[in-house]
Amino acid sequence: MKILIVEDYKPIREAVARGLKEAGFSVDATGDGEEGLWYAQSAEYDVLILDLMLPGMDGLALLKALRKSGANTSVLILTAKDTVADRVRGLELGADDYLVKPFAFEELLARVRALVRRTLERRSPQLTIDDLEVDVVGRKVKRSGRAVVLSAREYAILEYLALRAGQVVSRSEIQDRVYDFAEDRNSNVVDVYIGYLRRKLESKGGCRLIHTRRGMGYVLAKPGDA
Repeated sequence: MKILIVEDYKPIREAVARGLKEAGFSVDATGDGEEGLWYAQSAEYDVLILDLMLPGMDGLALLKALRKSGANTSVLILTAKDTVADRVRGLELGADDYLVKPFAFEELLARVRALVRRTLERRSPQLTIDDLEVDVVGRKVKRSGRAVVLSAREYAILEYLALRAGQVVSRSEIQDRVYDFAEDRNSNVVDVYIGYLRRKLESKGGCRLIHTRRGMGYVLAKPGDA
C-alpha cells in the first residue's frame, strides 16, 4: 500500500514517514502544497495524509483540486486546526477522516489502516490465484494452505501483482506503486525482489505463478493463463 504525506513541519513529516515505512507501507512525502498536488496526480496512492497550513498551496485548496480532478484517494487531514467549522469544511471538500495535532502515532496508524481496509473491502478482501491466497486486509499469504512469510516489501509487490492478476505489470509500474519517488530507479531491485518471491512461493514444489514477459514486465497467473 502506498501513502503520500503532505506536511510542512519536517520533524512530523519525517517521523510519520519513518513509522509508516516500519509498518510496511511505501511512503512519499513533501512539505509543499503544490508539489503535494503534483505527487497526488502523478501516482496512485491509497491514502493521502494532508496538513492544512502549507506553503505554495494550502491543504484545502489541494484537496479541492484533487477531488475536482476525479481522484478518489482516501484523505486523512492532519492539522492543528481543531474547530468544528474547520472539520466540517475539510469533510465537505472530500476528506475521509480528520486528526488533530498533537496526536499519537499509534492512532494515526490505526486510522490509516482503517482507511486502507475500507478501500480494500470495496474490492475483494481475499485474492486467489490458483492455490495462492492473498488476504489484503490481514496482509497474509498462503500457498496450498501453508503460510508464506514475506517481508513488507515482498508482500507489497505480491499484493500489487495479485490486484492486477492476469495483467502484465511493468517494472516502472511496480516502482511507482511500491517504491518511494526518492529511490534509485536505475537499479534492478524489482527483479531481485521478484526472485525472492518466487523462491518463497515455490519452496515446497509449487508451480510458477509469477511469469516474466520479456521487455514488458511480470504477470501473476496460473500457468495455463500466463
